[in-house]
Amino acid sequence: MNTGKQAAGSSRKSNLVRSFRLCTSEGLVAMPIVLITQPVNVVLAALFTKVLHLPNNTIGVISALPFLCNFFQVGISPLLARWFSAKDISMVGSCLHTLAWTAFCVMLGFLPENDPAAAGLWIGLWFFVSSFCASITGVSWNAWVQEWVPARLRGKYFGRRNRLLQFSSLSFLLLAGWVLATWSYSRTAFQLVVAFAVTLRLLSILWQIRMPTESTAKPLASEMSISGQFQLLRQNQPYLRFIVFGTVWSFASNLFGPFYHVFMFQELNLSALQVGILSVCGASGAALTMPAWGALLDRFGNKGVMAVSFGLWQLSNFLWCFLTPSNTDWLYFMWLWGGATNAGFFLGMFTLMLKLLPVPARNLALGVNLAVTSLFAAIAPVLGGALLEHFISANASLVVYHSAFVFQPVAALLVVWLLLRIREPAASPLTHVVGAMSNVRTLASLSGLSFLANYIYYKNPRR
Repeated sequence: MNTGKQAAGSSRKSNLVRSFRLCTSEGLVAMPIVLITQPVNVVLAALFTKVLHLPNNTIGVISALPFLCNFFQVGISPLLARWFSAKDISMVGSCLHTLAWTAFCVMLGFLPENDPAAAGLWIGLWFFVSSFCASITGVSWNAWVQEWVPARLRGKYFGRRNRLLQFSSLSFLLLAGWVLATWSYSRTAFQLVVAFAVTLRLLSILWQIRMPTESTAKPLASEMSISGQFQLLRQNQPYLRFIVFGTVWSFASNLFGPFYHVFMFQELNLSALQVGILSVCGASGAALTMPAWGALLDRFGNKGVMAVSFGLWQLSNFLWCFLTPSNTDWLYFMWLWGGATNAGFFLGMFTLMLKLLPVPARNLALGVNLAVTSLFAAIAPVLGGALLEHFISANASLVVYHSAFVFQPVAALLVVWLLLRIREPAASPLTHVVGAMSNVRTLASLSGLSFLANYIYYKNPRR
């Protein structure tokens, strides 16, 4: 009997080690398609502005689609989870998402050159399908890895994995920017970049299929009734204030957030390689300061550290109002500074949410938070794009952009006030969240933290 138990234990350990290795490998090759799935990235922003010349209102609608899909999946993912395993949902979602991008690679050769309205319609329809598949896949993939990764190893493993994914992300951003700029933004260049990402994604899916994962989840205790959970949420004032804070910030950051890249391509005449280097600056700044922000959050709590981080970041955002083609060198400092300072804010958003979630209703709390913030985050870029297009038609575009970029740092005063009104508990009973940070990932990509698009958040239970 002891021999049988030892053999079973040795087999489980061997499977876990192999799953860790394959999970890290598949993450490295999945990053290119994860990055270009975000509506604000070097590849799509260059395509929209330098090739198809889409109007701002169309770009705003396209930028809203990932948030809209996050809103829809809140009601669909739980239903799928009743009938299928998290791994099966993730596999099917990944395949459909890859198929959508394969179709886009072909579609690039047929999009009309001189008809932005028609091109925008086709891209919008395709991007909705792609974003919905990505949303379902993201939640199910997180649920799957949380099933088989032992709680005691999550912090150590995901910490190492995240650091490796940063290298993959930055390498792809530079490579994609170089290819597009070298090939003068030809459609062939875009097709090469997309085909490269799709090919690596196929390899990622193959490695996921080969992962011999075994669930470590314990049977769940009986849950509180839905009506009881809603009542618990209504009585939780810190949680409700966190939703208000998150909603205001999602709207404020996403109103003109997607158009910073448009501004750099259209008004500052930057190349895709230059924008890729800026993204690397932002991610590098965040990577260098993330451990320090984490230590400060653990020592002093979330609200104060988040407010300082947010204030330092938003002060630098006023410089966007003075950028012209003659002083674009400022951007390198701005992105490095922005990444170094906003890392504390985004990390604090996650850890603060962990503290505020009512554990008996945590799944419902996550769903409500994601649904509300996603809805307002989806409305924002549609409104922002319409405003920009309206005022640019009657004024100098550079002046309009400068005026629009005042909004986010000014709105930051309201965001900080709402943040400081949240009562923060002293400790968190929750050690991880499954798929909870979908909006934070997308918003972070607007701020130079592209590597957070596939970042696995965790909290070390020993802290």
